[in-house]
Amino acid sequence: MITTNNQIFASYQKDPTLFDEVFDAQGEVREVYEKLFELYGNHTISNYVQLNNKAKASFFNQGITFQVYGEHETKEKIFPFDLFPRIIGPAEWDHIEKGAIQRSRALNLFLWDIYHEKKIIKDGIVPLELLSSSANYLHQMFDLDPPGGIYNHISGTDIIKHADGQYYVLEDNIRCPSGVSYVVCNRTALKRALFGVFNHCQAHTVTNYAENLLEILESVKPQGVDIPNVVVITPGMYNSAYYEHSYLAKAMGVELVEGRDLFVENDFVYMKTIKGPERVDVIYRRVDDLFIDPLEFRPDSALGVPGLFAAYRKGNVCLANAPGTGVADDKAVYTYMPEIIKYYLDESPILKNVHTYHCNRPEELRYVLEHITELVVKPVDESGGYGISIGNRLSKAEIAAVKEQIKKEPRKYIAQPIMSLSVHPTYIDESESFEQRHVDLRTFTLLGKDKEFVLKGGLSRVALKKGNLVVNSSQGGGSKDTWVLKNDQGPC
Repeated sequence: MITTNNQIFASYQKDPTLFDEVFDAQGEVREVYEKLFELYGNHTISNYVQLNNKAKASFFNQGITFQVYGEHETKEKIFPFDLFPRIIGPAEWDHIEKGAIQRSRALNLFLWDIYHEKKIIKDGIVPLELLSSSANYLHQMFDLDPPGGIYNHISGTDIIKHADGQYYVLEDNIRCPSGVSYVVCNRTALKRALFGVFNHCQAHTVTNYAENLLEILESVKPQGVDIPNVVVITPGMYNSAYYEHSYLAKAMGVELVEGRDLFVENDFVYMKTIKGPERVDVIYRRVDDLFIDPLEFRPDSALGVPGLFAAYRKGNVCLANAPGTGVADDKAVYTYMPEIIKYYLDESPILKNVHTYHCNRPEELRYVLEHITELVVKPVDESGGYGISIGNRLSKAEIAAVKEQIKKEPRKYIAQPIMSLSVHPTYIDESESFEQRHVDLRTFTLLGKDKEFVLKGGLSRVALKKGNLVVNSSQGGGSKDTWVLKNDQGPC
């Protein structure tokens, strides 16, 4: 085993109470990281600072940014990226990939059922009240058959590695999961800055995501269409994920449109072009449900297309992901995922859930209120890390305020034990050194008609603030390139 005797990690301090993915309990480098550790050790800190600045400049020049929405102002920031990658061995990845596919399959079957026969409700597995009280359970989707029978074409599964070395799912994201463009850009930036290092390791590619996404989207084309015309619809350049929208459209070779670029005639969707109208068959939408069609949902929406939902209802266009999928990534529904997987697939979950309390259940509400300092409280319908309260970080006044919020709207909150997320060596600009930082992983699973695909890598998100457990970029987090090693590969 190799120990920390190279300059670049000389000041790296290891907290023995945390699970470090690179160093074991004895402070030795784990086998899968040995070669990478040795290669990085050939760099001095000053050399690494230059490489890090080069990577940041690359992101700036490419416009790789995101919007952070604050209480008083909105800021556009370069997406923080750390050049020291995360490595996942083939056996571990196989476990993650099978678990992600299992969840996507089960969620798709769940969505079909709750919008059709509702067997899982009739059999008493999931309560009707849980679904009917969700703002994302759309009556407009009842008895509507989406093309190809697919609801969640794109799923993002947020996974952590706990102190016990096991992987757990924190939540499922199947409305408009974002972040995949940063996966590809991270890989590109790392290869440019450290090609000599990357070339020593046989990691699976991540640049094949767009071609697989396009294939998935084309597989759910409306009946009677031979070669479908696919577009990506965006709310516009001021959306926090606009870079991703434009990147994916360009990478797939399809048009990026806004609502004003489309119109509906005789229940078919058309795109305005300089050559005249072109029929649109598949829309990868990055516009929320309630804004996609002012005639069906919010009448004040200027982002959608009047008549779009009528065309969808007639089967003349496919929307990906399907409207109404948000009911399944409700964090309260997450508490039933083991039962959902067992009910539809007759299988045990491959990836474990974090034990979760739903405050709408009286006994669990009482437990949460009595043990709030030991728990993370989350609103069921928020994303981006907003609204999260970590009990042991709150003052007495803050605890009292959170309790009042929960008691006022118990359906809106779940709580989970404060999990000890694994940590990974991460370069910190302020100290110009490597420090332990908590990480998670968002996997990206594609589900089409007779086709499944999981991107071999995913987005490793890093909580850049010391001790912080919230990794979202909107909360000051960054990311790492994620290397999934090939089966014929030894230690990197």
